[in-house]
Amino acid sequence: MTSTHDSSPRPFHHPHSKSPLHCGKVSLEALAKRFGTPLYVYSADQIVERLGLFQAALAGRDHLVCYAVKANSALAILKLLAARGAGFDIVSGGELDRVIAAAPEAVGRVVFSGVGKTAAEINLALKTGILQFNVESEAELELLAARAAKLKRKARFALRVNPDVFADTHPYISTGLREHKFGIDIRQARRIYLSANAKGSSAGRWLEPYGVSVHIGSQIRSAAPFGAAIERVAKLVAQLKRDGIVLKAIDAGGGLGIDYHGGAFDAAEKVAEYTSAIDAALGSFNGRLLLEPGRFLVAQAGALVARVLQVKRNGKKTFVITDAAMNDLIRPALYQAHHEIVPVTPRAGRPRVVDVVGPVCETGDFFAHDRKLAPVEPGDLVALLDAGAYGMAQSSNYNTRPRAAEVLVEGAKARLIRRREMMADLLAPEMV
Repeated sequence: MTSTHDSSPRPFHHPHSKSPLHCGKVSLEALAKRFGTPLYVYSADQIVERLGLFQAALAGRDHLVCYAVKANSALAILKLLAARGAGFDIVSGGELDRVIAAAPEAVGRVVFSGVGKTAAEINLALKTGILQFNVESEAELELLAARAAKLKRKARFALRVNPDVFADTHPYISTGLREHKFGIDIRQARRIYLSANAKGSSAGRWLEPYGVSVHIGSQIRSAAPFGAAIERVAKLVAQLKRDGIVLKAIDAGGGLGIDYHGGAFDAAEKVAEYTSAIDAALGSFNGRLLLEPGRFLVAQAGALVARVLQVKRNGKKTFVITDAAMNDLIRPALYQAHHEIVPVTPRAGRPRVVDVVGPVCETGDFFAHDRKLAPVEPGDLVALLDAGAYGMAQSSNYNTRPRAAEVLVEGAKARLIRRREMMADLLAPEMV
């Protein structure tokens, strides 16, 4: 069983019918015994391969793949990607600090997105020399100009335009319509660029119109909406060129989706469709293309390993209670997201319809409702697949639960990249 079905080596698989689930060449049973549970396990090999798919598909065009740090901000993963030429898309000063800690040489490949940048965050980004600010409002542009003037640092910016393109995805992660909080109406963008570039203006002295940015949402499975958005952006870029403003970059954002249901999934084909749609929509633009994939690089490379505490029958319902909970992986509770759940070591017998839940004191603490699951007993291990994105990144200490450990697997080698939290870590910031 696996969370990816393309031509590449599968990150989670059973080497033999009776063997436990492996990540690469490493048994998840062995990892759970060594590091405990709940445990996040990531395949470095697949992360590197997915990055390479984008880089190969765009080899004929000036481009930079800026990994969306919010998907999974583990320092070891950031370092892994930076070493292979990736840039980074950040949405906070804290994420910039992570890039600095993991790969200081990559700071010049950072784009800063997000609707609520503070003066302190902007100062940090200016001082460290990031590539581009993706600006989401006129007020933010004014703040950026003021901070740049104060620090006497030129600020390269791109307006994040809202193209009003519908993307078929969950409403919580759709961002491309006018009613969303993100971006600037594309119809207002030309005026703002011209104003920022006006000769003699105090703002213009410290601002450089460098690019234009767009991001229409996440977990989008069709290439068509991306192409439609870039077509509108390319028209704006051409108009600005006629106005004398030559933008050097188009940031196409991220959002390319995966399959969470274990169906056939050819990652290389999806990347080819996506990049072809964008390339065609760019037309005559010959500047730099920036992309911001996050989920697509890391989601299917990760699994959350949990141990079964109890199998409880309550009337007609059967509950499989694990030591992982909504604080470890909140996506099912937050988005009603689907994750395939498989026993690490299969048992004989027919699948049963169960609810897979955690021990947190909330009815919303569940991973699956009415799911067919192969037989499991207390003490068994289960793996929640496709958990490499927005799993650990969204985890919390709710119910005063220490967060899980993280392990990175490369081939036959596994190493701890984040130790399990201890109670002392949770109590350290507090005062009685």
